[in-house]
Order: sequence, then C-alpha cells, then structure tokens
Amino acid sequence: MPQSRGHRGRPAAHAPPETRQDPTLSSVPAPTAVPRVIPRDQHPISRRSISPNALRVLYRLRDAGHAAYLVGGAVRDLLIGVQPKDFDVATDATPEQVRHLFRNCRLIGRRFRLAHVVYGREIIEVATFRSAGGDDGEGDREVHADGRVLRDNIYGTIEEDAVRRDFTANALYYAIEDFSVRDYVGGFDDVQARVLRLIGDPETRYREDPVRMLRAVRLAAKLGFSIDPSAAAPMPGLASLLHDAAPARLFDECQKLFLSGHALASFEGLEAHGLLGALLPETARALASNRSGALRKMLVEGLQGTDARVARGEPVSPAFLFALLLWPGYCRELMQLQGQGVHAIEAERRAADRITLQQSTRIALPRRFSLPMQEIWLLQSRLRQRKRSQRLLAHPRFRAAFDFLVLRQAAAPEHAADVEYWRALQAGMPPPEAGEEELAQVESTDAAPARKRRRRRRGGGAG
Repeated sequence: MPQSRGHRGRPAAHAPPETRQDPTLSSVPAPTAVPRVIPRDQHPISRRSISPNALRVLYRLRDAGHAAYLVGGAVRDLLIGVQPKDFDVATDATPEQVRHLFRNCRLIGRRFRLAHVVYGREIIEVATFRSAGGDDGEGDREVHADGRVLRDNIYGTIEEDAVRRDFTANALYYAIEDFSVRDYVGGFDDVQARVLRLIGDPETRYREDPVRMLRAVRLAAKLGFSIDPSAAAPMPGLASLLHDAAPARLFDECQKLFLSGHALASFEGLEAHGLLGALLPETARALASNRSGALRKMLVEGLQGTDARVARGEPVSPAFLFALLLWPGYCRELMQLQGQGVHAIEAERRAADRITLQQSTRIALPRRFSLPMQEIWLLQSRLRQRKRSQRLLAHPRFRAAFDFLVLRQAAAPEHAADVEYWRALQAGMPPPEAGEEELAQVESTDAAPARKRRRRRRGGGAG
C-alpha cells in the first residue's frame, strides 16, 4: 500500500542541508554541503546559448530574492557543445510563489508539482528544490510498497535536490549571479568523461522508477555516453519492473527512443542491457528464433533510415515506426498460424490483431497508429500478388506499404522483382515482365485524362 507523508512546505532559501533520509533512498550518499564551483572561465557555457526566455525567468526569480539556477539536461548539453531543446530552472520558490511572479504561468503535475512559464510556443519548466524527505511534515511524498515513487513534493535545499536527481550528469546547476557551474555529486567530471553514472545505489534508484533504465539507454544513445558498469549491471535482472510502468508512459518513452534521431543506437542499447524483451517482447522472441538474421537486418536498415530522415528534418510516421519494430513478431505469429493450417488471409488478420493486442498491454499504442500499422502489414501480400494494380496504387496506405516492401528487400533480395514492378507502375512505365493486363492498365491510366465522357443526346426537337 502507498505510504503518504506530510504536506507541502518550503524551507528557507539557504537552509542547511538536512540529514534525514527516506527508506527508499537509504543508499544515496549525504549531499555535499560545499559544492565544487566551476567559474565562468573554466567552462564553455555562454548566456548567448541560453534561451532569452529562460534568462528572463532566472533574472526575475533572482530579483525577487529567490535562488534560481539553470539545471539538468540543458547544463549538460551546453557543456558538451550541444544546443538544448528545453531549458529547465530550479529554484527555492514554491510553485505558488512562481505563479505569483509570472502572469504567464500555470501549475501542473501531481507526482511532481511544477510551474510552467509560457512564452508563445516555448515553455520554461520551473521546479522547486526537492528533498528525499522524511516524515516531519515538510512536504508530500507517496511511495509504493515495491519502492516506486508515486508522488514527490517534499521541498528542500539545493544540496538535497542534487542528490535526488537520477544521473550525476543531470545534477549540475548554472548560477545566473556569477555564471558559474555548481557540482554537488561529481557530475562535471562525468560529463567530461562522457559517462552516465547514477546517484546512489542503482538498484534502489531503478526500483523507485523503472523507466530510469530506458532513460539511461536513451541518453547514452543520444549523447554518445557510456553507461557506468555499476549502473548497467542491475538492468537485465530488473527489466521485468517495466511491466508495472504505465503503458502510456512507455509509449512516450518509445517515441523518445526511436523518433529523436538515435533509433539504431537506442535499439542496440536495449538489446545490450537486456531491456528489449521487457519493452517489445514479441519482437525480442522473434529475433532470437530467426536463425538467418534477416528480420534483424531489416530492422537495422529501417532504424538507420529513420535516423537519416530525422537528420534531414523530414517527418517520421509513428505508425510506420511501429510497423517496423513489431514486424518480427508479426512474421513469427503468421508462420505459426499458417503452420496450424489457418488460411493465409485469415492468418494475416489474426497475426496482426494478436501482435497489436499483446503489445498494447505493454505500450499504449493509440488506434490512430495501430490501424495504419496493420494496413501496412496486410498490404504486403497484395503487393506480391500484383492484382488490381491501379486500385492498389490508389490505396491511402500504398506508399507506406511500398516503402516497407523496399525495406524488406534490403534483408531479403527475393523481393527485388516486386519492388521494381511497383516502382515502374508508379512512374507510369510498363512494369518489368508485364503481361497484357498490366500493359492495358498503364495505357488506360495514361489515356484517361485525355478522354471525356460524351453526353448522350436525348431524342426530340426544340418544339
């Protein structure tokens, strides 16, 4: 049963670090009272690289007498020369005090109470310093019996806030008053070494929030960091904890893993750390049983293409992505059904439905993506049969299904003839080895715009 503790509160702006520890964080070391301060001339962060809106928030909080720092991924990225997409601020002001300072502010969240300061399309997220907490009435914390943190609104000091963050690289604070970087947990050196290291005992931190394992893989893929061995070692044994994560949250995490330009590295990271089976169980089973390696080759080819599209600034359809990620499981299920004597067309529909249903229990795949995904799969057999070609060309999912067939060719050359056939047909050329029916279809398509239907003149005169 969850355990509820206390009510919301806030310590003084510069209260000394407290020694209380929550049982779930018993392995987290005590915060360092005196941080390592990296002065402006020893780090590359410039205000020119920081969002002007984030600077506005920092300066207004400071002018109102509050401590305010740029924190987390933005500081990490700026240190390694990557321009951040988001800028987060940490402060000793409560969410209600932040809202009082900014008319363009809204408060969100239950698990983590946050202030969003909105400037047009940009949102600056402002979080109050948080503590691991204790049962002393200073805040609001709820912990499940299995160690998962359900709500965490115990406010504390900057030292405590640093310790309760996930990775040392994300626990760095840029101070607006002197432009220095404050480091309480050794994150500055870890960023320089390009390593992700968990703060505290890794198993305890993963039990608090199992999605941290996926986050570690994603950040390592995105940044080109290695995962510290102490953080990587527990992952295979704790992968099953992901079964208890909210399916909607796992769907969001999947999009971050595979639609941010580092899909292949993320996939390989999931495999290497024993997490693929917890996230995409049918895919993992199919890849393990596919001796030829063709399914994995196609998957790798598709993920490389996804990364290339993101790099070029081109859109990537989540429906196509999940059609790719779940294709191995679909193929395995289809073969099993056909082996049981189920008719081909019926087997295809059953396989598509089963894989979609099974995966949806793990990841909340919306119907607006799952239905097009199934259409891409089911059109593959029609592309091989080459029947009613012009009607198939007009199908709303034809182009996606054709692109999927091209991917299949990369892993299985026997699809080359089908690819060339449909490529020629799209170009209005006679397909290779076309029969009379296909030639007639091409000719009728080319001639169609020039023909006009004659109106039949009715008999009878004007009067």
